[in-house]
Order: sequence, then C-alpha cells, then structure tokens
Amino acid sequence: MPDAKGSASSLAATLIGDVVGSRDFPDRRDLHRRLAAGLATLAHTATDAPALTVGDEFQGTFPTVGLAIDAAFSLRLTLTPEIDIRFGIGWGAVTKLDPQSGIQDGPGWWAAREAIEWVAAEQEQSGFARLRTAFRNATPTGADPNAVNAALMCRDHLLGSLDERALRILRGLRAGQSKKELAMAERISASAVSQRARRDGLDLIAAAARELRQVR
Repeated sequence: MPDAKGSASSLAATLIGDVVGSRDFPDRRDLHRRLAAGLATLAHTATDAPALTVGDEFQGTFPTVGLAIDAAFSLRLTLTPEIDIRFGIGWGAVTKLDPQSGIQDGPGWWAAREAIEWVAAEQEQSGFARLRTAFRNATPTGADPNAVNAALMCRDHLLGSLDERALRILRGLRAGQSKKELAMAERISASAVSQRARRDGLDLIAAAARELRQVR
C-alpha cells in the first residue's frame, strides 16, 4: 500500500478488489495493463490511490464509504464486460505498520477482506450470480451495512443485466453526456436512447450511484 495520509491510526474506507476468473484471461499482460490504467482514474478521490498488490488484486483507501463505493462502481463500469471485478469495502481503523513502506493493517482492512470473501462465496449461488460488491463496518458508528448492502445487491443485479449497448449509454450518462450526444455515438435516435434508458433502468442506476456516493 502507498503511504497513508494522516495519523498512524485513523478511520478509513478500505477497498479490496480482484478480477473474477482472471486465470482464464487470455492475455495476462493486457489484463494487468488495463487494470492499472483503470485504477489510475480513481486516484483523485482516494486517500491512498488504489494499486495492484499481488497478481490481480488491488487495494486503496478513501475518506468516506461513499467514495469507495463510487470508485468501485466507476472501475467496474469502465472495464466491464471484458474484465469482471468483485469488491470488498470496509470501514474501520487503519494503522500504518511501517511508514516507509506504507504497509497497513487494522480492522478497516479486515472488514474489507471479510466483505470480498463473502462476495466470492455468495456469487457461486445461482440467485447471487451477479453479486460483485459488499460492505462491512468494523465500528459501532457510521454507515449501516444492512442498508448499504441492500442497495449494492440491487445495483449489482441491474448492472449485471445490461448488454454492451446499455453499458455504453450508462457510461455516457455517468460522464455527463446528453442523450442526443449518446444517440449520435450509437447511431440511433435520441428517442431510442431514452427508451433504452427507461427500459433498462439506466437513469435509475446513475441516480443510485449519486446517492450512494454521499454515504458517510
């Protein structure tokens, strides 16, 4: 982990991610390159910019749970469907064990690890196959994990149900493009974009992402 900002021990939103089915990826170098490029886009909201650790796993910290959730959503939306990622998000104390190397430990990290391991196990069940994100809180205060996880489960299911055109439109909406601009890019009518956004819940997913970003 990069060196943490702030005190030797402080509360943080921790993020752990890894690639689903990475061993089956045909070009491991390309996987690493694309993942690293995606992670670089998350640095501006992070306390410790997410970085690859071992293999295809990455870790980073954020000042709020909402920003960690938003970072996970942004990365997944950037890389899907070619690269599928699962995430564990935690909230709790993080301690710098070695200021020079930046190695960290603490309940915040244990919470994120518990969350991603739960995702890996649960997504093997047919009814949870589209699950990709979970949150655990290692403190008695802060965000309610039950409420946050309910929202994450629903969003993961919606996102996992989208085809490639819907994903492109959602990326555009997320980037602030108008439906007229998206229609031109897709070579379809603005009405068709609006119908797709309504049918697939794209406006709803984008709105939910904005709400979840505000979680403390």
